[in-house]
Amino acid sequence: MVKISWRLEHRLGHRWGGRVGALSGVCAAAMVTLVGVAAAHVTVNPGTAQQGSYTQVSFRVPNERDTASTTQLEIDFPPDHPIASVQTRAVPGWTSTVQKTKLTKPIATDDGQVTEVVSKITWTDSKIPPGMFEDFDVAMGPLPTDTDELVFKALQTYDNGEVVRWIDTAPPGAPEPEHPAPVLKLTPPGATPATGGAALVTGRSSTGA
Repeated sequence: MVKISWRLEHRLGHRWGGRVGALSGVCAAAMVTLVGVAAAHVTVNPGTAQQGSYTQVSFRVPNERDTASTTQLEIDFPPDHPIASVQTRAVPGWTSTVQKTKLTKPIATDDGQVTEVVSKITWTDSKIPPGMFEDFDVAMGPLPTDTDELVFKALQTYDNGEVVRWIDTAPPGAPEPEHPAPVLKLTPPGATPATGGAALVTGRSSTGA
């Protein structure tokens, strides 16, 4: 787990604490069956946040194969828009490994200069069976103010050796690519970000978040 600044912990701690209490009764069922998924690919939820804010998102990973289980997820953080503070939430059964990279230009924060940031998070050591999905929660901030979106390229590995690369992007107005990368849209400060995750007929999975 990446050490989080006390400001990020203070801003997000009350949100996570409430969610833990609300979901404690259903943590034994870590996943639910996917039915009628609006977009059966790796997504980031909610899909919108404010520039300059601290936020929590979930990377939702559905298993799209009938005869194989997902055993690994890799999320690459955009190198051109580094994020000073990042923290993962423990997902029962899964192990998260964080990779960092040194910055050529440090980020100035209220806690001092940040010289290295998270470049990749990998989750392993568990499975998402066919017909199910899992949410992987990440807290991060402050979000950049010089872009209107963050693209998190994702690699999904199955136990049959298949790797699905969710890394494609498309210009506005173009058809969605076959394997779109998860995209977090950033709105100007003061705007009301969208809430909620991908539409499902059934409920979301419980991941201890």
